[in-house]
Amino acid sequence: MTRRLAQVAKKVGVSEATVSRVLNDKPGVSQATRQSVLSALDVLGYERPTQLRGERARLVGLVLPELQNPIFPAFAEVIGGALAQQGLTPVLCTQTKGGVSEADYVELLLQQQVSGVVFAGGLFAQADAPHDHYRLLAERNIPVVLINASIPDLDFPCIACDDAVAVEQSWRHLASLGHEHIGLVLGPGDHIPSLRRLQAAVRAAGGSMSQEYVERSMFSLEGGQAAASRLIDRGVTGIICASDPLALGAVRAARRRGLVVPHDVSVVGYDDSAFMTCTEPPLTTVRQPIEAMGRAAVDLLCAQIQGTEVPHRELLFEPELVVRGSTAQAVAK
Repeated sequence: MTRRLAQVAKKVGVSEATVSRVLNDKPGVSQATRQSVLSALDVLGYERPTQLRGERARLVGLVLPELQNPIFPAFAEVIGGALAQQGLTPVLCTQTKGGVSEADYVELLLQQQVSGVVFAGGLFAQADAPHDHYRLLAERNIPVVLINASIPDLDFPCIACDDAVAVEQSWRHLASLGHEHIGLVLGPGDHIPSLRRLQAAVRAAGGSMSQEYVERSMFSLEGGQAAASRLIDRGVTGIICASDPLALGAVRAARRRGLVVPHDVSVVGYDDSAFMTCTEPPLTTVRQPIEAMGRAAVDLLCAQIQGTEVPHRELLFEPELVVRGSTAQAVAK
């Protein structure tokens, strides 16, 4: 220890007592000197004390609900790159069934003294889910940014694609093709973005919509297939889905019934995630501006880390309908 103190002190040009104060995270040292001492530790190949490792790495937690849906790796790529450009290191935390929970990841990130956390989808969008770990982050004054609509009482900056506009675009597209029986495949009942989509669909339908045309599902291909099967049985010819995997499930449901997409059933997805041009047929979907949203999230997070006050409200981004081969003119019956 004495040799280490002496080497670091010589490298920086300060006293061993100053180095000791930095290593023990004591006050009385300027920020510039503190950073110089920590940098000298790195250069000389010494391990930093545990309590200073997060400060060294400038870690940022990136918490995702899954990686099977291509939209989340896409967000991770954009956000990770933008964080690196700011000198921040992303720590990817992905939930798995029966694995580490979102709350457990928050505890681990707090132990690592992260500079901030970005949640790209998660329990904050479900009204009935546990939210104590979000409030813990707020109590610790950890900078947080949410991507996707959140429940009303979580006071964090939020980046979201305009779910209502997405449904309006999809509905107008199907209606213009002559579809009169349009159904929705949405997420769980307490899922805020799905609630917004339902409200938008009701408006698009003229103020009322039969509950028989609304199905809820977990966000998976299998869930989409089961939900779409029920809608097809009720005579729906156009299906608007809350994600691309749900839409691919709807395409499979139609085929299992001997129907052709888009001749018999038109399907619209949401996200425009990777490889949607490579499906058969290529998927008509609503594109989220992933690049712009991811960079905006990092900008908001960095502003908070630097001590700048940011508006704790939702920043909405405009979606774009991308018409491909899974939608076509309704067939008169």
